[in-house]
Amino acid sequence: MELASTLSLEMFGKPFLLEKRIRLLHAIEEHGSISKAAKAVPMSYKSAWEAVDAMNALSPEPIVNRETGGKEGGGTVLTAYGKRLLQHYALLEEEHSRFIARLASLVDGEEGTFGTIGRLGLQLSARNQIQAVVTQVQQDGVNATVALQLKGAQKMVSHITAEAVEDLQIEVGNSVVAVYKSSNVFVVNPGETQPINLLEGTITLLEKDAKHIKLAVDIGGYDTVVSVSPLSPYIATLKTGEKVRLGIKPRDIMIGR
Repeated sequence: MELASTLSLEMFGKPFLLEKRIRLLHAIEEHGSISKAAKAVPMSYKSAWEAVDAMNALSPEPIVNRETGGKEGGGTVLTAYGKRLLQHYALLEEEHSRFIARLASLVDGEEGTFGTIGRLGLQLSARNQIQAVVTQVQQDGVNATVALQLKGAQKMVSHITAEAVEDLQIEVGNSVVAVYKSSNVFVVNPGETQPINLLEGTITLLEKDAKHIKLAVDIGGYDTVVSVSPLSPYIATLKTGEKVRLGIKPRDIMIGR
């Protein structure tokens, strides 16, 4: 019997550095182009951007700098932090390989003395998972209001239970992950009353079908928010590169640590 295992790292309980993402980062460093890097991995151009957005969103510092436009979709480079991350991952991977080799030497595959070990993992379907810092916690009976600041300095408020605050030990200064579904992110029309959670940004991706529109919006700090909304006369006029305002109800924002 041969043992094999891949090394993956999590940030705030979410998949962060996976083997395929590491290959993508190496390809970006080599080619300086997201389209060429995606082909080298291989993965789709869209999946490559989504992976970059996910890593930048969970990371305390940006990993990839991107410049849209130009030939091949613009230049894409690793930041100094991103390069250090690859170096540290390589060291971890080396130690991980030594551990697996040592473990394999202890396994008697013929006798079956090493049983099958399974690991159950939970992955959320919510598209938006963004790092934030807790700036205020207010409890009112069974409910609580948690104020958050994103890396781009924009702010959000989440309504959760007081029990959740205690269970997660949420305090001012904590780094947490704000989690919310793309279907709960709505486009705020001009002239509408501003919701409690108002995020402003630039549309980087736009997809439509007969009834809905999907927007990826850069809100600063290398954070991207995805919204899926029903088509309306105003929403139907939106284009890539335009500014847009997004709203999220506080009760629709979950918090993870």
